[in-house]
Amino acid sequence: MKKKLLLVLMVALLASFLAGCTEFSEPIYEDSEGFWNRFIVWPLVSIITAFKNLLGTYGLGIIAVTIIIRLVLLPLMIKQTQSSKRMQEIQPEIKALQAKYKSKDAVTQQKYQQEFQQLLSERKVNPAAGCFPVIVQMPILIGFYHAISRMNATPEITLGSFLGFQLAEPSIILAFLAAAMQFIVLRTGPAMDNPQMKVMMYFMPVMIFFFGTFLPAALTLYWIVGNIISFITNLFLYKPWEKKSESAAAAAANKGNRQGAKPAGQPKAAKGGKKGGPKSGGKKK
Repeated sequence: MKKKLLLVLMVALLASFLAGCTEFSEPIYEDSEGFWNRFIVWPLVSIITAFKNLLGTYGLGIIAVTIIIRLVLLPLMIKQTQSSKRMQEIQPEIKALQAKYKSKDAVTQQKYQQEFQQLLSERKVNPAAGCFPVIVQMPILIGFYHAISRMNATPEITLGSFLGFQLAEPSIILAFLAAAMQFIVLRTGPAMDNPQMKVMMYFMPVMIFFFGTFLPAALTLYWIVGNIISFITNLFLYKPWEKKSESAAAAAANKGNRQGAKPAGQPKAAKGGKKGGPKSGGKKK
């Protein structure tokens, strides 16, 4: 039942995103029609414009609103991270269950599911808990991304420049910085513990760099600032330096154990000759 409800929510969100994305390159105004425009895109455009009037440039406005949105979403991000960490902690037990019930017949898989659910209940882990924060964040984050793009398509709005970069035009330098920050975020986050996610560690930065080469630099600036905040969050939540220290200590311990073990089959040193042998030094009668 929970899976069906989650699927329905995801389909509904996807439908709303697609409805909004059909106007991705259209101007945005206060009287723009549609739920997505009135309650997501235009309010974000208004907030960015307000901070632009306060701070002087759209670049600073985008940075300020990005920081505010990330701070508002921080509790949800922390909850998502904690859920991911708890799932990661029980991965050895899950793999043991998979090895125990590796047969694909229905009876075996039913026993696996029963023990798997029992394990989750005993360890108080809810896999769906990590999905809810993502569902809540997505409309806001995609809406912000959409707002910047619609601002760039509005003739009455001139995004101007920031640190010498024209925000309405693509920037290879900012695209490279965004990709580098994305790699650092993934390198210090849950991907470093999950072999299945390590593919994303290389795929996501390449994808962001690709999009950054033809999308407005204002969007790339949003990615950079958002990833800097995610990196700082990872430092506090994941403490990647501790994991590197643990890995180094484990490698050193394994090396010491290998060096301390005696090779099998090594002959023992002889203590003197055998009595009565030809090398014993005895006189022949």
